[in-house]
Amino acid sequence: QVQLVESGGALVQPGGSLKLSCVASGITFRLYSMAWYRQAPGKERELVASITSVGTTTYADSAKGRFTISRDNAKNTIYLQMNSLKSEDTAVYYCRAGLADWGQGTQVTVSS
Repeated sequence: QVQLVESGGALVQPGGSLKLSCVASGITFRLYSMAWYRQAPGKERELVASITSVGTTTYADSAKGRFTISRDNAKNTIYLQMNSLKSEDTAVYYCRAGLADWGQGTQVTVSS
């Protein structure tokens, strides 16, 4: 059914910025809420940010003020703009459509 392909992960220095992308297929994208999750080694997967079909956003406390989720329905894509990155942001970041399975993820490493 749904296919989600994340990209944009990289090694970045503390304080730096990164923009992740997720392209979805197999769904009527504009009708779905979308979200970014992340999972660090030894930690549970956690919700980072979400965006509804009409553009309402929600953020984890750790992401507020630093991360911005957005969507482009014409491109079936969501984005996660990450600024002021910290070592604690190091994780594999996953995209999700509604309550479906996550994508394969993209690695973000924040280190000096």
